[in-house]
Amino acid sequence: MSMTITDPAPDIAVIIPHYNDVDRLERCLTALMQNDVGAAEILVIDNNSPTPPDRLHGMFPSVRFLSEAKKGAGPARNLGVAESTAPILVFIDADCVPSHGWLSMARQVAPKADLIGGRVDVFDETPPPRSGAEAFEKVFAFDFKNYIEVQGFSGAGNLVTSRAVFEDVGLFKTAVSEDRDWSLRATSRGYRLIYEDNLRISHPSRSDWVALRLKWKRLTQETFALLQSSRPGLSGRVWWALRALAMPASALAHLPKLLFSTKLDSFGERLRGAGILIRLRFLRMGWMLKQAVGTSI
Repeated sequence: MSMTITDPAPDIAVIIPHYNDVDRLERCLTALMQNDVGAAEILVIDNNSPTPPDRLHGMFPSVRFLSEAKKGAGPARNLGVAESTAPILVFIDADCVPSHGWLSMARQVAPKADLIGGRVDVFDETPPPRSGAEAFEKVFAFDFKNYIEVQGFSGAGNLVTSRAVFEDVGLFKTAVSEDRDWSLRATSRGYRLIYEDNLRISHPSRSDWVALRLKWKRLTQETFALLQSSRPGLSGRVWWALRALAMPASALAHLPKLLFSTKLDSFGERLRGAGILIRLRFLRMGWMLKQAVGTSI
């Protein structure tokens, strides 16, 4: 009597949105393959890249490569969820590098809460010394513990949840800070969000002012769009303007954290980072005041 051996049903789905960053996606997948991927679905959803990740198909035959024409990481993540079947969902971005035990830890912590955000360490892709942008990112970027335990939301670059929770909360939205919006919608429905320090990935720092400015312009636009959806009208714009005017004081309040950070290697890095901190906060003040009076940035 012959027996048919079938693969076990997947227990976890890894959803990776991608846009025009094939080398970093290769690095992400290479690190992911050092995890326990035996019962995992791994889906890369390309967001209509000018340079799609076609060259990686043969290198990673166990990965499903899909395409989503609608712009944004949110629609890409939504397609990944729809095309997968596993009960546990894990989100990571294409430019991130998962630790060797990342998937095992995701399986371990999944029963602890409805949403679990993990730790994101920042690393430099350029040789030392750090630029001002790199120093700023090293100290301030991706503080998921603060996002989760103080601000009440999690980014989707290192997030574990269940299919049941996702289906109840609904899809990621576009044109807003989609991960913040989604996790706030989840917690507003009573789902529990926790931080897990042992769920670890790494993310490259922005190496220069141009890249950092682009990041914060996008975040400012998305955060204002989210505010408008939750607090429309004059009151929301007044609150946004007041928050804008507080930006210079915010720079002063955060300056000691940068100047005394043990994450930086020299006084020069601290000074360059301080310059970026002050410059960025004044720039954001200008952007936010423009938005408050109805002008695009």
